[in-house]
Amino acid sequence: MDVQARVSGFLKDVLAAMGLPLAVQVHDTPDGIRIDLSGEGGEMLLRRKAEALEALQQIVNTGFRRDLKDDRSFVIDCMGYRRAKDGELREMARFMMQKAKTSGTPQEMGPLNPYARRLVHLTVAEDPEVTSESIGDAFLKTVIISTKR
Repeated sequence: MDVQARVSGFLKDVLAAMGLPLAVQVHDTPDGIRIDLSGEGGEMLLRRKAEALEALQQIVNTGFRRDLKDDRSFVIDCMGYRRAKDGELREMARFMMQKAKTSGTPQEMGPLNPYARRLVHLTVAEDPEVTSESIGDAFLKTVIISTKR
């Protein structure tokens, strides 16, 4: 059984145990394995700033990421929540990039989890005039965006 089918089965079992009969759709993308959850009761995963959704994504990546043949990871979304939040995070990164360029002062974003930091770093990498780095030694780290000298 391939890793995508195993992850899908695992998620269906966990969601059933939580009393959430959600549909699980797996999409293989160049950026990662995207898993969309939909159905009645999905908002339960989105309560308290989507802590349950974040935890589910962390568990899946910890348990299954090493089974992938590349450096991609799993992204779990529920009812389009993550897609919208990702868009907001990218916009904030672009705003901070512009602020760093106009002020000449490094800008901080965070604390951010590994998934959010990766999105910020990828967004910053689109502009050759700025650079980013993560600082901190915990799970949540701060990203510093500054102009290249």
